[in-house]
Amino acid sequence: MRSTFGGIEISKRGILTQQAALTTAGHNVANANTPGFSRQVVKMVASEPIEALSFNRSTIPGQMGQGVQFTEVKRIREAFLDKQYANENKSLGEWTVRQDTLEKLEAIINEPSNTGLRQVLDNFWNSWQELSKQPDNLETRAVVKESALAVTDAFNHAAKQLNDLASDLNDNITVKVTQVNTTLKQIAGLNNEIFRVEGLGNNANDLRDQRDLLVDELSKVINVSVQEESGGYRVKMGNQDLVVASTATEFDENTVASAYPADLNSGELYGLVLSNQRYVTEYKNQLNSMVSTIVTSVNTAHKEGYTLQDPPTKGGDFFAPVTDFSTAAATFKVSANITDNVENIAASSKTYFDASGVEHVVKGNNELALKMAGIKNQKYNFDGSGVTKIILNGGTFDEFLRAVVSEIGVQTQEAQRQVSNQKILVDQVDARRQSVSGVSLDEEMADMIKYQHAYNAAARSLTTFDEMLDKVINSMGMVGR
Repeated sequence: MRSTFGGIEISKRGILTQQAALTTAGHNVANANTPGFSRQVVKMVASEPIEALSFNRSTIPGQMGQGVQFTEVKRIREAFLDKQYANENKSLGEWTVRQDTLEKLEAIINEPSNTGLRQVLDNFWNSWQELSKQPDNLETRAVVKESALAVTDAFNHAAKQLNDLASDLNDNITVKVTQVNTTLKQIAGLNNEIFRVEGLGNNANDLRDQRDLLVDELSKVINVSVQEESGGYRVKMGNQDLVVASTATEFDENTVASAYPADLNSGELYGLVLSNQRYVTEYKNQLNSMVSTIVTSVNTAHKEGYTLQDPPTKGGDFFAPVTDFSTAAATFKVSANITDNVENIAASSKTYFDASGVEHVVKGNNELALKMAGIKNQKYNFDGSGVTKIILNGGTFDEFLRAVVSEIGVQTQEAQRQVSNQKILVDQVDARRQSVSGVSLDEEMADMIKYQHAYNAAARSLTTFDEMLDKVINSMGMVGR
């Protein structure tokens, strides 16, 4: 004979299980807009059935079901999509930084425009052309001096902006290093907490969501790979372990220096280092090379002519000589002899002797002024001073600057294209993740109605069994009394 109270137990299990399902659905709805949240479901299974008691095997046919129970509250998550998201997200982070840097470089070079380097250089060469028309005029010499000062100011300003950009990139590297270090410590802490909770037989679903969200954020900053082990996530960057169980390796700028570019090969931090070491340094070198060549060519030609001084005096350095290639653009300036006295600007290349045998400058001669103006159209092998990449050799100054501008433009377009493509890929993968892990309010509301009906039915079943027991306990055996 089976237990008279078995039906009450079955109904009770049904009520508790459906109540758990309703609570979980409510939890999902409440977190529908929570970043990183994965929807959760109650895993229901039929309780183990029992046979009627007997010494050997019961002769009563079949087994009696014991209702329902839930074994776990499980979050819906697909690890494959998480890995895909991390892979695409790191590339998006890298190219976003590269695009930002290149767009700032375009603004610094500011070409083509009416106020950029090309324009001030053209004004400088044109001032010599004007001087050739009035080679003995002090006012035209003053124009040459002012044009030269405008050239040096333009290159000084561009060099300062490049240095400022390099400083900004270094500051951002420091910020990102701090962010990574903080995130790694949080992941290690969650590893420890999840291990503790799940060691007691529970599912730490919400803690796991928090940990996965941190990994998502980290994947945009550095290239990380994640492997789940018994102690939690093992987080690696290339071949370097960053988090093992509850221990996080200290992440600092020395780590970045040693890891780049072998282990640190993608993400925002990689983009910052690459932008500083490649783009900014490269264009500093281009400007320094151009300035170095301008100084050498102008000074060499200027020394061949004569100033307005009497007795005849050879022209000296027009620009201050370059003493350090790495700071050529930043320290580019007009020689003090020129700024102090415009008569020291050489325009003539001829002298003559008067009746007394005294040598004088032919002040109306314009050969040197024309030669200085003609430097604009001469082709040069630009001095790279050991720099491995000089963008153009065997070209004019204008062609060199055009080549620099063109390369920045092409690189910026490529970065913009890569960012656009990566955004599409990241959005696609995230959409697929949301289709698996995201909360659908319509689906949750439908489930809540389903669980509510099941809960009500189980409660009604309990009431029925209660009435049956009341009849057995209080009414049976009362006949004839």
